[in-house]
Amino acid sequence: MTEEFVRHQVGGRVTATMVARHAGVSVATVSLVVNGKHRGRVSPANVAKVRQSIAELGYVVDRVASSLSKGSSDLVILISPDISNPFFAGVIAGIKQVLGKRYQLLVSVTDDGNLPQAQEVRASLEFRPAALLVFAPAETFVDAVRGHAPMVLIDAPGMEHLAPTINIDIEASARALGEHLTSLGHRTFGYLDSRTGSRTFQMRRDALMDQISGSGGHESISEVATSIVSYEAAGEAFTQAWPQWSRDGVTSVICATDIQAYGVIGAARSLGLAIPGDLSVASFDNLSYSAISSPSLTSVELPSVELGRSAASVALALIDGEAVSVSHEVFAGQLHVRESTAALTTS
Repeated sequence: MTEEFVRHQVGGRVTATMVARHAGVSVATVSLVVNGKHRGRVSPANVAKVRQSIAELGYVVDRVASSLSKGSSDLVILISPDISNPFFAGVIAGIKQVLGKRYQLLVSVTDDGNLPQAQEVRASLEFRPAALLVFAPAETFVDAVRGHAPMVLIDAPGMEHLAPTINIDIEASARALGEHLTSLGHRTFGYLDSRTGSRTFQMRRDALMDQISGSGGHESISEVATSIVSYEAAGEAFTQAWPQWSRDGVTSVICATDIQAYGVIGAARSLGLAIPGDLSVASFDNLSYSAISSPSLTSVELPSVELGRSAASVALALIDGEAVSVSHEVFAGQLHVRESTAALTTS
């Protein structure tokens, strides 16, 4: 065992030069193998030697040094206000399906569902990402980080002029939900919003209000409550809002996310309310659990995997210097009517 490898075992760092010596190949050959550019350029036998040496020595690519030499890294960064909501698992899965092994995905998340601030992601930008995927951003954030890497915005209605965007037709989806509830006879609604304050949440709430107020009766939404996207926080927010909502005659509660709806249902039961006998509950996301919960939850499906795939595809095109012919893509949501909403009964 050479002196270099002994130093590594007691805390030193393995370099590409050490891997090359161990494998009996050139440093250039090691670089081709670790960067996936060896096909047709390095013999299968030497590829096997390099990979075996990497495994034996525990070599890890210095991505910072690599990004400095190439001008960018093989990292794609997803910047999101909150991934506690399982909806984001679908977005991430879609992104990774497209990125494959060519790029690594790094997720940068803010606390408690707050909108991201530029200073919070500056450390990540030092890695010189190949692209940025920004979920539900504020326009000020986009302005602050623009220029660091090719950027794609996800669920960013109204920001199509800033960067390529992948959006949900949230207005049509919200109107479909409002139409469903008013057709059941509900006239007074409670609304539990996300505290994030991003434009996408504002649009779904506003579209619902427009549908409800324009349905031709005396429909109204009581005072809007807010919480972070959390089962416990949503339950607490509902419990605090319910005395006023009850006095206002609320018969249906609409939540910005399924997670919040689960919290509302749990809190409502603790207060002795039957769902949907005393109170109908509906929301957005259509998480997998919503179809099998008790009661099953009426929810608008938001196409998370499709959003992730499309955003990653546009990002790869931008990285490769291709002209992006469609800078604004919109996916439709779908209303799933289930047991948590029912026709209003009159006594």
